[in-house]
Amino acid sequence: MAEFKTDIEIARAANKKPIQEIGAKLDIPSEHLLPYGHDKAKVSAEFIKSLQGRPDGKLILVTAINPTPAGEGKTTTTVGLGDGLNRIGKKTAICIREASLGPNFGMKGGAAGGGYAQVVPMEEMNLHFTGDFHAITSAHNLLSAMIDNHIYWGNELGIDERRVSWRRVMDMNDRALRDIVVSLGGVANGFPRQTGFDITVASEVMAILCLAKDLADLQKRLGDIVIAYRRDKTPVYCRDVNADGAMTVLLKDAMQPNLVQTLENNPAFVHGGPFANIAHGCNSVIATTTALKLADYVVTEAGFGADLGAEKFFDIKCRKAGLKPAAAVIVATVRAMKMNGGVKKEDLGAENVEAVQKGCPNLGRHIGNVKSFGVPVVVAINHFVSDTDAEIQAVKDYVAAQGAEAILCKHWADGSAGIEDLANKVVALAESGAAHFAPLYPDEMGLFQKIETVAKRIYHADEVIADKAVRAQLKTWEEAGYGHLPVCMAKTQYSFSTDPNLRGAPTGHSVPVREVRLSAGAGFIVAICGEIMTMPGLPRKPSAEVIRLNDEGNVEGLF
Repeated sequence: MAEFKTDIEIARAANKKPIQEIGAKLDIPSEHLLPYGHDKAKVSAEFIKSLQGRPDGKLILVTAINPTPAGEGKTTTTVGLGDGLNRIGKKTAICIREASLGPNFGMKGGAAGGGYAQVVPMEEMNLHFTGDFHAITSAHNLLSAMIDNHIYWGNELGIDERRVSWRRVMDMNDRALRDIVVSLGGVANGFPRQTGFDITVASEVMAILCLAKDLADLQKRLGDIVIAYRRDKTPVYCRDVNADGAMTVLLKDAMQPNLVQTLENNPAFVHGGPFANIAHGCNSVIATTTALKLADYVVTEAGFGADLGAEKFFDIKCRKAGLKPAAAVIVATVRAMKMNGGVKKEDLGAENVEAVQKGCPNLGRHIGNVKSFGVPVVVAINHFVSDTDAEIQAVKDYVAAQGAEAILCKHWADGSAGIEDLANKVVALAESGAAHFAPLYPDEMGLFQKIETVAKRIYHADEVIADKAVRAQLKTWEEAGYGHLPVCMAKTQYSFSTDPNLRGAPTGHSVPVREVRLSAGAGFIVAICGEIMTMPGLPRKPSAEVIRLNDEGNVEGLF
């Protein structure tokens, strides 16, 4: 039966159209598409500039409950909803993030959707794609090299080698690089110092690329990066070592959004890819704003659960780019409700209405949180074949009691035909004028108060724990003129708390802030909470062990 094909088999059988035909659906002239092969292209900066006077379409956010090993299918639903809206006659584009090689070869897998709701070409998207992440890695590490080179050649800026805050990055999970010493080996190699690597998707350069409006804004933001401090603790900026121009050159093509297509040949922008647990977790502003000028509806997603992705989408991306979402979809599954209700992964196939009901408060809290931003909400129940009618009804009844509606969606098996009901509901919400979007906190609120506001209102924590050094650092940044910046919480995605094993809707917990980092170029403060790592490690059995080329030259094991 067709529905039992694997995602990669479905993607491989796709009837792809030339990318010029996909661009034509959004009225992008072929001369403004810069093709990478036949099925992907970048949209020229010149064309994007020409769109500025046009009105915006309606922006729809797809978010989810806290992820579980049962899988929720947020990207699958984003793609399915985009196809569904096109099916009911709405000119719609999808905006999602690019996939990082780290999770592709680690545990999480790719980021192209699944079943009959996928973006293609799936293999290229999950591997090198158009080279954007390599450009970001190169630009980031160019700056690292220029900092150490500046110190080697006499340190004219008076950088305190103990206070170089700019680390290195690579797009791979490699725990061995978290904490390292560089410049060993004597005088010719410079001054030894302690540093480390983060994963590329946690780089401030990634965040800057995703928040910059154009190349001039990109270069300004790159120049604003604080790279180190002097002995008197005054900051040294990227522009002080004259790296911002060359970094912009490396990022010139990466700034242009990538256009690809869904299995149903609808347009999809795939651009940028900051992680949502350690960075701000949204595709690029330039892709989203371009799509809004070209389509009546734009469906985008924010990473992980609504406590991370949606909060950052609203408080960072929408605040910075002046976006006003018209509606939000929260993706949930019966299986995930059961897991939140205490059922083990191997027992998820058996009907258990009581466990579904017990797990629903996790969903309920996300509904309340998203509504608190003034955005109307609908719940998408992403259907699995093991779901029973009684379990589905239990979710619907619970959501109705929260003042929202839950709609069963079968896009994984049936493509756009399986998600028409959700598409119609999203249109009704978006056109009702019910959205009165506002971020959670004002710019002028103190930095620690912003962290507390997110922790208490979104995570439902009792308190934020931060030692004197963290609080003093935030005060110093406020005095230096950074107090107006939003906060980006680096926290586990698996729980509202900082304990990944605490499922459901916990209360009475504390949020420990271990460290704070200033991302002056991106324009936010990162608060690192609990045990979160900015350089992940590989699992005991990484996906890389089973990824290979088969006899036909096709990629196997990538999903």
